[in-house]
Amino acid sequence: AGSFQDAGVIQHAYNLNFPLHMVPAGSAQCPAWSSFSVSSPAVVLEALKQAEDRSDAVVARLYEAHGSTVVAWLQTSLPVKEAMLCDLLERPVARGCLPLEPRGVRLSFTPFHLLSVLLVLRR
Repeated sequence: AGSFQDAGVIQHAYNLNFPLHMVPAGSAQCPAWSSFSVSSPAVVLEALKQAEDRSDAVVARLYEAHGSTVVAWLQTSLPVKEAMLCDLLERPVARGCLPLEPRGVRLSFTPFHLLSVLLVLRR
């Protein structure tokens, strides 16, 4: 019922096409943990990979899926020391430095916009 945004179609499509795979583990109880989260349901974290030319960095690729203009926060439990916008070849863009804030990294999206974020990690 309602719009595809209200119905959660994007999330349901990901759940269908990329189902959760369970792996047997020990009997010890572990707290729930996620290395990344995004504050807006309109923004999808599509890919996460090691940077091609930097062993101390990862690249997160996100896109806006609802056709809206939105600000979202990318949060991670990784020890990030620097964040910057980059192009698809992972080259930093001019004025692409992103401040690290307690809520994470603030990202602004226009409708269906793709962003790549280079996250340099502390060693």
